[in-house]
Amino acid sequence: MSDRLTGKRAFVTAAAAGIGRASAIAFAREGAEVFATDIDEAGLASLADHGIARTARLDVRDTEAVEAIGRDVGTVDILLNAAGFVHHGTVLECSDSDWDFSFDLNVKSMHRTIRTFLPAMLEAGRGSIINISSAAGVYKAAPNRYVYGATKAAVAALTRAVAADFITRGIRCNAICPGTIETPSMLGRAAAAGPQGREMFVSRQPMGRLGTAEEIAALAVYLASDESAFTTGVAHIIDGGWTL
Repeated sequence: MSDRLTGKRAFVTAAAAGIGRASAIAFAREGAEVFATDIDEAGLASLADHGIARTARLDVRDTEAVEAIGRDVGTVDILLNAAGFVHHGTVLECSDSDWDFSFDLNVKSMHRTIRTFLPAMLEAGRGSIINISSAAGVYKAAPNRYVYGATKAAVAALTRAVAADFITRGIRCNAICPGTIETPSMLGRAAAAGPQGREMFVSRQPMGRLGTAEEIAALAVYLASDESAFTTGVAHIIDGGWTL
């Protein structure tokens, strides 16, 4: 363990798997007191051996639940919003309910957590908010990612708005825009695509491999730390050259 985040308190959503999990573990390894949340309680339980201070079930689509856990946790220095869902399809395959669910989980959940934790950050005069967006929708269109791309573009815009509104008050807000990352949810989509599904995803990557959740977590640690004190309002792309 190093001390890049020693003395800081971090709140992480979607921490049971994938990027959220890797980031929670990385934050704890760097000395942060980490509060990890998810709807997957079994996945959260598996964090017990990784130095996580506390885990709790949280549905980020539930405003009252988010506000309640915010009151319980109190002031944090780092907020990592990692909850999200990848809808597959064009506009023709996107129903009103698909649209509403995607925006509720991918975007409004971040609105809920930021609105909950930001006041205490402002009172403390410091805070780093990190939102997981995507290279798809922000830097490049991807086939069959109609509403997903729209939500991730919205995340980038939300990030810049928060950064601009509170730039003079010690708050930094940045987004991470990954390419194709090997996570349980991504592998599930690959399996649904057929026997060659994973190879299909790999073939889109100029580096010839998928990214790892740990590589995204390394960027999250940087944005959470004081090393990035002069960085705010940026959509950081980390995609293995997919958008070149």
